[in-house]
Amino acid sequence: MGEQFNENGENRFENEPRFENEPLNQKAEKKSREKKPVTTGKKWTAVVAMALVFGLVAGGTMVGVNAAGNYLEERVNAADRIGRTQTTNTDPDTSASDSSQTGTVAEVAKNAMPSVVTISTMSVEEMRSFFGGTQQYKVEGAGTGVIVGKNDSELLIATNNHVVEGASSLSVGFIDKESVEGEVKGTDVKNDLAVVSVKLSDIPKDTMNQIKIATVGDSDELQLGDQVVAIGNALGYGQSVTSGYVSALDRDLTLTDQNGTTINSTGLIQTDAAINEGNSGGALLNMNGELIGINEAKTASSSTGTAVDNIGFAIPIDKAETSLKQLMNLTTREKVDESQASYLGIEGQDVSEEATELYGIPSGVVVAEVVENGPADEAGVKKGDILTELDGRSISNMEQLHEVLEYYAAGEKVDLVVQRADNGAYQEQTLSITLGSAADAQNE
Repeated sequence: MGEQFNENGENRFENEPRFENEPLNQKAEKKSREKKPVTTGKKWTAVVAMALVFGLVAGGTMVGVNAAGNYLEERVNAADRIGRTQTTNTDPDTSASDSSQTGTVAEVAKNAMPSVVTISTMSVEEMRSFFGGTQQYKVEGAGTGVIVGKNDSELLIATNNHVVEGASSLSVGFIDKESVEGEVKGTDVKNDLAVVSVKLSDIPKDTMNQIKIATVGDSDELQLGDQVVAIGNALGYGQSVTSGYVSALDRDLTLTDQNGTTINSTGLIQTDAAINEGNSGGALLNMNGELIGINEAKTASSSTGTAVDNIGFAIPIDKAETSLKQLMNLTTREKVDESQASYLGIEGQDVSEEATELYGIPSGVVVAEVVENGPADEAGVKKGDILTELDGRSISNMEQLHEVLEYYAAGEKVDLVVQRADNGAYQEQTLSITLGSAADAQNE
C-alpha cells in the first residue's frame, strides 16, 4: 500500500535519491496487461437528483448532505506532489501489489485505513429568525480525506472542495483517533478538489508511526466489473468500509450544493459500493489497494422522486492528479492584518452558469470597471477581462476573490490571469500586478 513513516516521523527511504519536492509515495507501475477498450455509450448528464456526499450537522442532527459557504482558496500552503512511478517500499505489508495479484476486501482495508482520515469542519451560517432579522448558527460538517504527500513541514491530504468550502475551522482525525487542526491549502472549485495541510509538528509521534501515504493507482486501467473498495467517514460515525464493482465509466454529472453552486463533474467512475453522507473526499481503491478515485457524490433519487440505491460516483485519480499537484505546491498563507488589506482596483461581477454554457464565456469574474490609475489599471487589466486566477489560486466569483485577497498584503506583487476577448475568442494572459492599499483607496 503506501509508504510508512519510521519512529522519527521520517520516510523509511529518505536515503534513496529523489528530486526536490518528489513525493514520498509514488504511483504504482502501470499494469503490463494490454488495455482493453470499454464501451459505455455516449457521455450523459444526470437528470436524477444528485447529492454531494458531505454531511452537515447542526445541533447534533444531520440536516443535509451538501456543503455550504464560501470558497477557501486563499487558505493555502506549499507542498509535495502525487507521484506516478513505482513505490520504492519493499515491505510486504505496505508495498503496492503486483498488478496480476489482488487482495481481499479485508486486506485492502487493513492496508489503506492508515492513509484515510476524517475531516470535521465548523462553519457559521446566517438564518432568518422567526421574530425577524437574522441569527448566526454554528454548523458542523463531516467528510473524508486521503493522505497523498508530505513536505518538510506538512502532511498533505486530498479531499473534495465541497467538504471544506465555507469552513471557518477544520480538524483531521487519523487512524488512531488522534485529531489535529488542519488548514485548507488550496481548492479547485471547477473539479471539486481541495488539499488540506496539517503541520507535522502538531502530529504526535505515535500517530506518525501509524499513518501512511496512499499508493496511487491507474484509474485509466479500470474496466467495467472491476471490484473496488470505498473507505470514508460515513454519516460522521468514523471510517467505514464498503465494496462493490465499477458499474460504469466516463460519467458526466451536474451537481448542485445547497447554496445553488453548480459543479459540472465529468469522466466520473460509477460504482455500486455504498457511498453515503460523510464519504465525500474518501478513497476509492482497486483490489491492489491503490487509490484510483476520490469519492464525490451519489444518486439520491430518480427524476420521478423514487429512491435510488447503489449508484455512487468518484473522481478518477488520473483526472485529479494535475489539479492536486498544483494545490500541493501552493504556499501556505495567513490572513493579513486589516491595516495591510489589499485591493485590485476593479468593479466586477460573476459570470453566470448560463453565460458559460450558452456563449462559451469563461467562468470567473468579469471586469465591469477599472479604477483609473489603480493597481489593475497599471497592470493592464481592461474592462471586459475575465479574472480566473490570482497567484495560482482559481477565482470563480467575486466572493472568492475577496476571500483570496484577505491573505495578501498591500504592496505584494502577484500574477493575475485573465481571459481577454480577441476576434471572437478568449485568449489567456498573465499580468503582473502590485496590490494596492485598501485603506488608501477608502480615503480617496
